[in-house]
Amino acid sequence: MLDTLAAAAFADTEEICFHCGLPLPRTAPWQVTIDGAPRSMCCPGCAAVAQTIVDIGQTDYYRKRTGFAATADQASLVPPELALYDNDDPRFAADGEYCEATLLVEGIRCAACVWLIEHRLQCVEGVASASLNVSTEKLQVRWQKDKLQASAILQAVRDIGYAAFPYDAERHGAQLQRASRTLGRQLFVAGLSMMQVMMYVAPSYMAGDDGTLDANMAALMQWASLLLTLPAVAYSALPFFQGALASLRARMLGMDVPVAIGIAAAFLGSVAATWRGAGEVYYDSVTMFIFLLLCSRYLEMVARRKAASALERMQQALPASAARLNHWPQSRDSTVVPAAALQQGDIILVKPGEAIAADSAIVEGRTAVDMSLLTGESVPQSRGLGEEVPGGAINASAAVLLRVLRPARESTLADLLKLIERAGGAKPRIAQWADRVASWFVSALLLFALATFAFWWWHDAARAWPVAIAVLVVSCPCALSLATPSALAAATDYLLSKGVLIVRPHVMETLHRATHIVFDKTGTLTVGKPVVQQVHCFGDNREAVSLQIAAALEGGSAHPIGRAILAAADAAGASAGWAAEEVQELPGQGLEGRVQGQRYRLGNKAFVTGLTGSAPAFDGDGATAVYLGTDGRWLACFLLSDALRPDAQATVDYFRSQGKQLVLLSGDQHALTRGVALDLGIASAHGEFLPQQKLDYVQKLQAEGAVVAMVGDGINDAAVLSAADVSFAMGSGAALAQAHADTVLLNGQLGAVADTARTAARTMGVIRQNLAWSTLYNLVAIPAAAFGWLNPWLSGVGMALSSAVVICNALRLRR
Repeated sequence: MLDTLAAAAFADTEEICFHCGLPLPRTAPWQVTIDGAPRSMCCPGCAAVAQTIVDIGQTDYYRKRTGFAATADQASLVPPELALYDNDDPRFAADGEYCEATLLVEGIRCAACVWLIEHRLQCVEGVASASLNVSTEKLQVRWQKDKLQASAILQAVRDIGYAAFPYDAERHGAQLQRASRTLGRQLFVAGLSMMQVMMYVAPSYMAGDDGTLDANMAALMQWASLLLTLPAVAYSALPFFQGALASLRARMLGMDVPVAIGIAAAFLGSVAATWRGAGEVYYDSVTMFIFLLLCSRYLEMVARRKAASALERMQQALPASAARLNHWPQSRDSTVVPAAALQQGDIILVKPGEAIAADSAIVEGRTAVDMSLLTGESVPQSRGLGEEVPGGAINASAAVLLRVLRPARESTLADLLKLIERAGGAKPRIAQWADRVASWFVSALLLFALATFAFWWWHDAARAWPVAIAVLVVSCPCALSLATPSALAAATDYLLSKGVLIVRPHVMETLHRATHIVFDKTGTLTVGKPVVQQVHCFGDNREAVSLQIAAALEGGSAHPIGRAILAAADAAGASAGWAAEEVQELPGQGLEGRVQGQRYRLGNKAFVTGLTGSAPAFDGDGATAVYLGTDGRWLACFLLSDALRPDAQATVDYFRSQGKQLVLLSGDQHALTRGVALDLGIASAHGEFLPQQKLDYVQKLQAEGAVVAMVGDGINDAAVLSAADVSFAMGSGAALAQAHADTVLLNGQLGAVADTARTAARTMGVIRQNLAWSTLYNLVAIPAAAFGWLNPWLSGVGMALSSAVVICNALRLRR
């Protein structure tokens, strides 16, 4: 046993890995800075673990260890570096008796890996749920903290041949690059082997059985083909063998098992025939279907990258650092600090083109901010002194100084990413069904291949081997397992790029079959703030003059009615020129002041009547009425109401055209609610509904068999949004993390609900097409292979093409 000093001295030598103690390769590019010194690592795995140990503040592990980390040949049940990830890791969120974590899994190759990892973890006692997102390669795990340690979860993943770590965006990017390069090399080797082998088997195909090909020359070509096939089998086919081995270790039959058996059987059978000098060889078939399968897998990987592209852009939007002004306003000297170190009240400098590190307010300057990643809105929005800008937005115009309102980890974009993580952490029922069918399919396939081999061995022994191989290869259920997740990932990515965040997995299929669309009014169908709809002038008074007087009285008012009058005056060009004096506000009544030496009152009818001396016959007719008058004379009445959203009518018309039942529920007065319903053509409208009454109404519809989609503002309608079969909340920065809805409309546009419904219809159509194609393909291809009509290489072509068709069909949803 080494003591601490000896261990440190021993580890400082450049010949061994600082983490595990194994010899370093001759050129080892992997280094991790530990205690201020660069330490060499033998492999990317050790570098990843060591970096994580540093990141979580456990550098003492290296100072106090008495030996090196466990290696593959050591019998340590839980290596000490994994124990550092136990439940006290701050990245593992605790919720009562449960812990929850987002893990990054290295080595994901295809949907088979996802199925295997999920099923393995679900067998671990204490794991409540485990869901791996094939597009982002992130594993969402929830476990009982009194029954299980985080290290046991990581060890369970390691036991079946994968590595898992707490998610880190930089590491994830490096992992994607490594995986792409590795798969590219394997594809290149397989393609090169296939072309070379084809050159050697071509003479035997051309000669046929006419005896023109000398036996010695034929044997030489077979041996050359064997040598050229070895790289494809030993290197390019590794993903299939590793996946099959991991499945068998977990005592499960994954989708790589039949492929690996088919490749191994064809190759070993060919080797045996070459050694004996008699029998059929399938080197061309082996290299060809390895190449084709890798092509299909490469296409799947590209599709997964595309499906996760919007999320990756968001994750990279928050900068890693910020320029903090430590002594502002006395000094403008800035210091670059990690974004995570920013605290509330810090002053930061953001230059044009830079991302804003945290939710902030402008304290100096004016600029335009690009919030396309957050809301889907492509046009930059102007922001000035005192206005807020969300973290993750891009400064598109001029340099500004901002005061941090919330730390970076609590910014709008950070909250959004948390919702997205939750969005990728579960699967809809149709995807779960496909997974179950695929797992049963593999078991049935192996039994069928064995029965086929037995029949042909009895009927024509010479054909038994190639027919069984063809059955194994042609029927790999990759297309079936990809049918649903590829379509859902593409649709979700498309909607996210348009400012629609799908939080829960069932949205597409539930929205598609919804029978009732229930709308809230204020903040949903309407903009949620009063707008001057009409100016009624008394006598010969002019509208522009009345607006100018009212705007002078309101001045810098922050009251919603005051802001509405100021906006109307500004739109009419009457907001400047005059200033009010001696302004007094009587709460609940209105304002009184002097403009151009004349005394005026602006407020309710009774308040203004006290100055005019008599009440007018005119009233607001259901709208909010604000009167303006002076000594003995009425000037104008401003009629305000909550204006409809510009896209409200088109949204309602779309759902009506689809045969949906439309309902309007509101807490506002019956008259206002029915007025909005009448304007939009909604037949069923109910006003003065409390939140509990809305909930009771929706539950009554559900009890009658309705599938209810609820659209609300996400603030006062939490209960009914949670109870609805599928729900939408209008997105807002402050309420984003508390959203109870299944979908958040980040762009704040009601029309996005109709867009989501259209996308849902397209998505379900594509899923049905994919499932139908996968089923039809297997119904045709498996019997054809079993009857001997397909040789092994044609089976490889069919299997690869079936997966390619499914993926390409799904990618249409991104347009």
